[in-house]
Amino acid sequence: MASERVTLTVVDPDGEREVALSSPNRVVWPEVGITKAELAEYFQLASVPFLAANGNRPVSLERFRDGVGSEGFFSKNPPKGTPDFVDAVTLTYNSGRRHPQIVLNRPSAIVWAAQMNTIVFHPWASLATDPDNPIELRIDLDPQPGTDFADAVTAAHELRTVLREAGLEAFAKTSGNRGLHVFAPIEPTHEFLDVRHAVIAAGRELERRMPEQVTTNWWKEERGQRIFVDFNQANRDRTMAGAYSPRALPKATVSTPVHWDELDDLDPSQFTVRSIPKRLDEIGDPWADKQASPGRIDTLLEWWERDKADGLGELPFPPEFPKMPGEPPRVQPSKKVAANWDENGEPTGE
Repeated sequence: MASERVTLTVVDPDGEREVALSSPNRVVWPEVGITKAELAEYFQLASVPFLAANGNRPVSLERFRDGVGSEGFFSKNPPKGTPDFVDAVTLTYNSGRRHPQIVLNRPSAIVWAAQMNTIVFHPWASLATDPDNPIELRIDLDPQPGTDFADAVTAAHELRTVLREAGLEAFAKTSGNRGLHVFAPIEPTHEFLDVRHAVIAAGRELERRMPEQVTTNWWKEERGQRIFVDFNQANRDRTMAGAYSPRALPKATVSTPVHWDELDDLDPSQFTVRSIPKRLDEIGDPWADKQASPGRIDTLLEWWERDKADGLGELPFPPEFPKMPGEPPRVQPSKKVAANWDENGEPTGE
């Protein structure tokens, strides 16, 4: 019979801590048989690169009480009973509300998150010490029906060229599913809306170079069989799975940083909770130096202003966001009746 609780000794930078782990033999990934104890061990083995990518940031925990296949939910606020080695920062959200959000700064805090049945970690693009100004530009290359990971790789290589022309160095990671995430470290000199505009500018330039393979169209009915540049992942309080975060998918895949010369022959399904520790031992962390030389988004913002002057302005925001200045109507094109909208893109009320 499974043990009800074990105590793990976790090595933190400031000393050892004991972290209780209940139901260690509970199976989290039924298809591959990975248990809660094995997940906690993974977090200890991968803690250094995990914290380099996700530590000192507001983070949302995606938790699954009964493992993969059960209904998940998000935790932002530190739950009741959160230990003092798990940090927090008070944030202001798009709604104007303010409340604390979890910050992970040491291996024991990641293991605690495993105890809380966390599988996926969703970090902000900014640090807890300066949450309003992102330290990285994030671009999500999302394959649409009829496209696959190889198509995202082709787009990523060209995106790297685009970003280099804008003075930024790009880093890639698998999403843990079918897509690719391209990050570029930036100086924290602009707030989220500016960074979103920089992402849109880069996406539009990529789309101009690869019009048959890439799209920035927000509405699915307009995307076709192309890679979607998900610019809305650059918004405040919008996140994607962090580097070295597992995914709640049957094979226990992990969102994994990669070297650019790995991409062309890469099978992203090979990166799992079981395989990543060996990979780290053999090749280290491809993102180890990611934040060493952050760039600036000035050139991308110049491109944004250029496109805006040419009639390419704001794009739709996610539905939970308040109406934003210059934003087009939030109605899919096939449902928009021209006679019911004025010249400013607002409903006439008819």
